[in-house]
Amino acid sequence: MEDLTGDINSNLTMPSSTGDSELDAAVWQWLHWDQNPKTRVQILSLLQDGMTKELRERLCSRLSFGTAGLRSAMGAGFSRINDLTIIQTTQGMFQYLKRSFPHLKSRGVVVGYDTREQASSNCSSQRLAKLTATVLLSRGVRVYLFSRYVPTPFVPYAVQKLKAVAGVMITASHNRKEDNGYKVYWENGAQITAPHDKEILKCVEQYPVPWPDSWNVNLVDTSPRMTDPLQVVSESYMEDLRAVCIHRELNQKTRLRFVHTSFHGVAHDYVQSAFRVFGFNPPIPVPEQKDPDPNFSTVRCPNPEEGECVLELALRLAEKEGARVVLATDPDGDRLAVAELQDSGCWKVLTGNELAALLGWWMFFCWEKSGSAAEVREVYMLATTVSSAILWAISSKEGFRYEETLPGFKWIGNRVKSLLDQNKTVLFAFEESIGFMCGTAVLDKDGVSAAAVVAEMATYLDSVNTNLERQLVQIYEKYGYHISKTSYFLCYDPPTIKRIFERLRNYNGPKQYPQCCGTYGIRYVRDVTVGYDSSQPNKKCLLPASKNSQMITFTFLNGCVTTMRTSGTEPKIKYYAEMCGIPGQGDRSFLEEELKKVVQALVEEFLEPSKNGLIWRTL
Repeated sequence: MEDLTGDINSNLTMPSSTGDSELDAAVWQWLHWDQNPKTRVQILSLLQDGMTKELRERLCSRLSFGTAGLRSAMGAGFSRINDLTIIQTTQGMFQYLKRSFPHLKSRGVVVGYDTREQASSNCSSQRLAKLTATVLLSRGVRVYLFSRYVPTPFVPYAVQKLKAVAGVMITASHNRKEDNGYKVYWENGAQITAPHDKEILKCVEQYPVPWPDSWNVNLVDTSPRMTDPLQVVSESYMEDLRAVCIHRELNQKTRLRFVHTSFHGVAHDYVQSAFRVFGFNPPIPVPEQKDPDPNFSTVRCPNPEEGECVLELALRLAEKEGARVVLATDPDGDRLAVAELQDSGCWKVLTGNELAALLGWWMFFCWEKSGSAAEVREVYMLATTVSSAILWAISSKEGFRYEETLPGFKWIGNRVKSLLDQNKTVLFAFEESIGFMCGTAVLDKDGVSAAAVVAEMATYLDSVNTNLERQLVQIYEKYGYHISKTSYFLCYDPPTIKRIFERLRNYNGPKQYPQCCGTYGIRYVRDVTVGYDSSQPNKKCLLPASKNSQMITFTFLNGCVTTMRTSGTEPKIKYYAEMCGIPGQGDRSFLEEELKKVVQALVEEFLEPSKNGLIWRTL
C-alpha cells in the first residue's frame, strides 16, 4: 500500500481560521480524514490562497444521488468524487445493506469500473473501485471486483447472475473528462430508486469517519473473500446474447460492413465479441479511438449523441472502407449512436427516437416471427416520458402494451423487473438519449447488445433491398410521423434554473401556469416536480413526483408535446418537443414546420436565454 500519511507539503501552512465556523469545521474534517496527499494539498492550497468561496463549494455540501447515481468532478471536497467520498459512500451503503440483507456477507457485492483518470487528484476509476471493494472486504463482505474495465451493463448483469445483493459501477459515462461517478444497482439488477438512495445517504451522514481498514487497498490482493468475475460474467453475457440473435446464418453471409468506435472507452473488445456471437465478421474499429483514453483526445466531448461533429473519424473511415453503417458506443458502453450512408452519398445520424422506432419495430417483428406462445396483450415495451411516443403508436395498432416512466433507466429497469415477476414479456425499452434495452438479460441500457441487434436489423433490411432510412419512413407511414426536436442549454447557476421553473409555476399569478406560448394555446400542464397534472380529474400526476429535479410538460392545442427538465448528471436545461401525425397521411413537412414554430416560442418565452445567460447547444 502506498504511503498516504506522510508530510504533505512543508511549504503550505493552514491559517487558524477562515472566519466561517461551518467552513472551519469542514476543513478540519477533511484534513483529518483524507489520506490522499494530492487532494489534501488541493484543500491546503485553497486555504493558503484565501479561496473561501471555492472551499465552501467543495466542502460544505455533499454529493446526492441523481438519475444516474452520484456524479461530479474529480478532486478534493465532500461535493466531489475522490478517495474519501467514495469510502464514505461505500461505508454508508454497507450499513444500509447490512440492515436490508441478512446474508449480505455471503451473497456479496459486484464492483466494476471504466477507465477515467485524473493524475492531479491521484484519482482513477480503477483506484476508486478498489477502495469500494476495500471498504466491503474490511467488513467481511464477499466482493466480485472485475480485474479489468468493463461496460456498465456488465455490473447489473453480474448482480443477477451471481445473486449478489448490490452492484457498484465507477463511471461518469459520457460526461466530460474531469468527471467521475458512482452508480448503484440493487439485487434485482436495476439502478436504485427511493427509498434506497435516500437511506444510503442517511447512513453516509451517520458514519462519515473512515474506518482504519477502509484505506487498506492491500485487502483487494489478500482477502479470501475477493473474487474476479470477469471470465464467468463475460462468457455468460455473450451466451445470453444469443436470445436476441434471430438471423445468424444471414449475418454470416452479409455483404454489409460496419465501423465501430468505442469513443476512447471500454466497449471495443466486448462489441467485437458480440459480433462474433451474432455470426458477423468483426466491425472495423476506429484506430485512434479503439483503446481507452481518459483525455478523450480526438473528440471535443465524449458523447456520441452530439452527432456528426463528434463522429467525424468514424464516418471518414467508413467511407474509406466501404462500410454503410457506423456504430458508436459511449465511453462506458451503455449507449449507442448509429449513422447510415444514404443513397445520396450523405450520412444520416439517427436520433435516439428514430433508432427506437426502428428497434421497436424490429423487436416486435422478430417476436412475431418466433412463433411465441405468449399472448400479444402480455407483451410490453417501455419508454421514458420525454421520449418519442412512437412505441405507443405501434402498440395501439399491433396490440401489445406500452408504458412510460420518469426519465432515467433506473425507472425503466425497476418497472421491467416488476413486469417480469408477473410473467409478462418485455421486448424493448428506450430513452431518447440513445439508451436502448433489447431483451431483458440486462435491466439497464446496453450499447453492446444494441450494437449487435442494429447490425442484424441492417443486415436483414439489406437482404430485402432496403435500409434503415427507408424502413424508418415505412414505419412512420404506417404508424404516423413522429417528428421530434431535442436540445439543451448550459446553465452553471442553480438559482437561475430554479427561477426559470418557478416563473412558469407562477406565470400569470401565484400558482398559475401559462395558458399559451406565443400564438399556441396550451391544453394541459404536467409538473412532475410538484406532482401536478391538469389533464387528470384530481389534478394529481400519475407519474411519481420527483422533487429533486425540475420537469414540466406542456401539451398544446395543436397536439405538440414539449417538456423542459434539468439534467440529473450535467448543468443543463433540456427541452424535448414532438409532433405526431396521423397514420397513412404524408404530413411530415407540415409537422416539421409546426414543431419549429412551437420550439422557437418555447425557447424565447419560457427559457428567455438572453435574459438568463443560457448557453445554447443543438443536437
